Amino acid sequence: MSAVAAKKSSVAKPKSRAKKTTEKGKILVIVESPSKAKTIGKYLGAKYKVIASVGHVRDLPKSKLGIDKENNFEPQYIPIRGKGALIKELKKEASKASEVFLATDPDREGEAISWHLAFLLGIDPASPCRIEFHEITKNTIKEAIKNPRPINLGLVDAQQARRELDRLVGYEISPLLWRKVRKGLSAGRVQSAALKIICDREKEIQAFVPQEFWNINAVFRKGTKFSAKLIEKNGEKITVSNKAENDAIISDLEKGSFIVSSVIEKERTVRPAPPFTTSSMQQEAGNRLNFNARKTMMIAQQLYEGIDIKGQGTTGLITYLRTDSVRVSDTARLAAKEYIAQRFGNAYCGNNVYTNKKKDIQDAHEAIRPSDITLAPAAIKDSLTSDQFKLYNLIWNRFVASQMTPARFNSVQVNIANGVYGLRANGSELLFEGFRKVYKLANDDEDNKMLPKIEQGEELKAEEITGEQAFTQPPARYTEASLVRELEEKNIGRPSTYAPIVSTLSERRYVTKEKKSLKATDLGFVVNDMMEEHFQDIVDVNFTAEMEDKLDAIEMNEIEWKKVVGDFYGPFSKELEAADKVIERVKIEDQLTGENCEFCGKPLVIKNGRFGDFIACSGYPECKNTKPIVEKVGVPCPVCGKDLVARRSKKGRLFYGCSGYPECNTVFWNKPVDKKCPDCGSLLTTKGGRSKQLVCSNSECGYTEK
Repeated sequence: MSAVAAKKSSVAKPKSRAKKTTEKGKILVIVESPSKAKTIGKYLGAKYKVIASVGHVRDLPKSKLGIDKENNFEPQYIPIRGKGALIKELKKEASKASEVFLATDPDREGEAISWHLAFLLGIDPASPCRIEFHEITKNTIKEAIKNPRPINLGLVDAQQARRELDRLVGYEISPLLWRKVRKGLSAGRVQSAALKIICDREKEIQAFVPQEFWNINAVFRKGTKFSAKLIEKNGEKITVSNKAENDAIISDLEKGSFIVSSVIEKERTVRPAPPFTTSSMQQEAGNRLNFNARKTMMIAQQLYEGIDIKGQGTTGLITYLRTDSVRVSDTARLAAKEYIAQRFGNAYCGNNVYTNKKKDIQDAHEAIRPSDITLAPAAIKDSLTSDQFKLYNLIWNRFVASQMTPARFNSVQVNIANGVYGLRANGSELLFEGFRKVYKLANDDEDNKMLPKIEQGEELKAEEITGEQAFTQPPARYTEASLVRELEEKNIGRPSTYAPIVSTLSERRYVTKEKKSLKATDLGFVVNDMMEEHFQDIVDVNFTAEMEDKLDAIEMNEIEWKKVVGDFYGPFSKELEAADKVIERVKIEDQLTGENCEFCGKPLVIKNGRFGDFIACSGYPECKNTKPIVEKVGVPCPVCGKDLVARRSKKGRLFYGCSGYPECNTVFWNKPVDKKCPDCGSLLTTKGGRSKQLVCSNSECGYTEK
């Protein structure tokens, strides 16, 4: 079937409905979010009316599969529950508008929303009804209005294929997990592949056997101290495996002489990183700001849709936040060059052009960058929340740095011979900071440690030779940032899916967070093992990546979307039928609390419920004793002596109260410490922030200490 024919068969034509009813009606622009509607409405003026669809208006039903498998996987879309009044309003406004423009987000999901809106409003998707922009500024919005286009049915079909694939996997495997393991579990086309990555890493850690090794260093002084590390013996790399070897080598070095065999000096340059993609933004925000992926995307959405800037009103601060591309428009590059030259000088102006490793349709988007580079973070700080400022500052600095010159270093490598042994010292001196003037790197300090002047053939005297025992370390668990990087490298999922994946794995209790690391739980292993044994394609990272490539091909009109769904479902349905017959019920043992029930004496266990974990009696249903899990603060109540525990208010705010409530209603908003105020005798509490300042819990006292 040709691509054109495929398009005709895959997209339903809307019912005929007039788009124009009056000549004097306003031009209607439909966007996704109310805040974006507010920003765009300000730019367009009185001739336009801007309304938000508030996301999707039509989707597959929640109560059933919603896919007609017997009729070539025809989707059974329905209006989303709760959107009836909004759809009615949209139809009313469209009927009296002189023209309707669909201005949803510039990606597959946004294109699909426009297509559904066109169906509901009776707009021909082949008509120039769709406008697209990648940043919310006055010029880009007005330019988009001048250049409407038809709805891109390739994007729509790619979204429909992804939606059906995810629905088939989720709605057909999840009930199996409910029957065989526990209610409330789920599987997903991308989610399950991500879980396997985390479980595989945990298995590597469990199987890891540490190996002993020793690092030998010699400390010299020539004006200043510097050290050289033992790296070779007889010209080959050396590994010192135990203390006996370490002691023997140190003895040999102490008997010999240290002669400088070579001094290699050269200039080294460090290029700036490209501007952010969605995944690199999530990774850097996680590493530098300690933001999780969901928080990063939420704040980025706010910056994109518009912030009320003092003196100029609501303004979109960054370009579109869901992108795989590092490309920057010529206009943005020129603006950056002018800004850098004016603020830092011409010597800092770079000529950097970034290209994507994978040249595909995702390059239609730009990288994430400031919409207006002249809006420096410090200048608009008062208009931003603390978190908005942190993320905008990170995005702005990264983009400005990407357009600056490389940093230049004078690097020196000193090789030192002692008999059959070779040692090496490295030094580096910053010659020109370049991009590092605005964007510091994690190893900045290490890059600026210069060695004293040393000549080839010179003999050095060691002040100290030491050996330090160490052990090889297991591979690190994934953090959210490193998991996002792994998913991107393996071509699993897309920018819009990274944050929801991590959230879903946590919500299903498949992984837990230990500090910042993601650790697979027993439940996660049970589900992953079951998926690996019976649904190998679903958890196979290569298969998942190949499916992403097929979705790209659908977007490019190279494959018909229902064929992709059908080719997947044929083998999958057979796997599902076979798995249901052979998988036996899995019993996951409840975690013991170490305490016994105060009513019947049986052990108390931790159970998982609809609203999270709780403590229950193992004698259920005979004994129905339950109680919430509380986090003890380790401080007795100053009134009754019982434990103070962490609690949540109805609005979710954390506070600390007496475990004897309601008999004792002592509460603190800040975390109490086991120390009394020297002025009034009340408990001291820890005030938030890095300083961990102690303040008196008595508001009338005012005592503080660090």
